[in-house]
Amino acid sequence: MITQFCQDIGVKPQIRRVQAIWPSGKYEDYRIHCFSDPAAAKAFLDHFGGDVFDPKRDRENGKIRGAWRRTGEYKRILDLGPLSVPEILRN
Repeated sequence: MITQFCQDIGVKPQIRRVQAIWPSGKYEDYRIHCFSDPAAAKAFLDHFGGDVFDPKRDRENGKIRGAWRRTGEYKRILDLGPLSVPEILRN
C-alpha cells in the first residue's frame, strides 16, 4: 500500500530504521520513510498519519546510529491511517 502510494505521487523515499525509546524504558523499532521534498512528506503524512521525524533534532543530537528519544508516555500504535496491525499480532 505504501509502495503504491509513493508510485502514484511519483516519489521514492529512503527507508530507514530507528529505535524509539520512551522515558519508561519501553522501546520499539520503527521503519521511517524519508523524503527530500517537504510536499511529498506532507502528502504521505496526510494519507497515512504518523509522527514527523527530523534526524538532526530527534536522533540523539544527529548521531547516525542514535536512538529516537521520545517524550511522554508510550502508547502502542495499532492503527495508522489506512494501515493497521492484524488482530493476531495485537496481543
